[in-house]
Amino acid sequence: MRFHKYHALGNDYIVLDPADYPGWKAPDTVQVRVVCHRNYGIGSDGILWGPLPSQKADFGLRIFNPDGSEAEKSGNGLRIFSRYLHDQGRAKAPEFSVETPGGVVRSVIRDSGRLITVAMGSVSFDSRRIPVAGPDREVLNEPIDAQGRRFSFSAATIGNPHCVIPVDDLSPELARRYGPDIEVNPLFPNRTNVQFLSVLDRATIRIEIWERGAGYTLASGSSSSAAAAVAHRLGLVDRSVTVRMPGGSIGIEIGDGFSIMMTGTVNKVAEGEIHPELFEVKV
Repeated sequence: MRFHKYHALGNDYIVLDPADYPGWKAPDTVQVRVVCHRNYGIGSDGILWGPLPSQKADFGLRIFNPDGSEAEKSGNGLRIFSRYLHDQGRAKAPEFSVETPGGVVRSVIRDSGRLITVAMGSVSFDSRRIPVAGPDREVLNEPIDAQGRRFSFSAATIGNPHCVIPVDDLSPELARRYGPDIEVNPLFPNRTNVQFLSVLDRATIRIEIWERGAGYTLASGSSSSAAAAVAHRLGLVDRSVTVRMPGGSIGIEIGDGFSIMMTGTVNKVAEGEIHPELFEVKV
């Protein structure tokens, strides 16, 4: 029962290869929670289950949040999974495709896997695709209330839902305080990832992140993609954007139709064996 752990700007994931887990169709909620637990397990922001067979791409991938729920897409997770495929010699070329429930992406390995570019797909602001409750519309500059404070938000999807909130008082405490309520606001039938945004200049933004199913997060690739796209859609930044987060920076290139190229680092942390006794603990 081997595991491989990596982090992308402090956002850490554990790769579990189905080949090492015969008889497992996928980890269940209890198994995900204990493996990801910081005290009782290995500790991580999620589990990457793959590679899986795919009819649409070179590899398939499923992504699990630490609460056991499944994510459609993760930018940092995709970079980590790409590095894993490279490290294990599974990817025979520097460019390959990965299918997730949120769509197919293309990865390009750079600097021996330490730097990876992912073509994340295109961002949409369509309420039906995100989804966001209410009439069909582009969800831009709408009000949302949390704990007695009113914010203005824009929503987006890049295969998973995002709520982007520009603020003047950006801080980790802001994300930790209001993120949990906004994540489960009735506007978002599938819950949502939350990014609090500060625009520094035409080429640079800062975000603080409350991630759906994971909580406060040091960095996120899909959040960076969504926040940069929203800022560009609102006319606040140009097409090349550096996204600064507590864990580090990601480069975003916004193409036609709000297509996103994301580039960021990946670091290997550890690999080893999971003892079956781990799963005797219920968390």
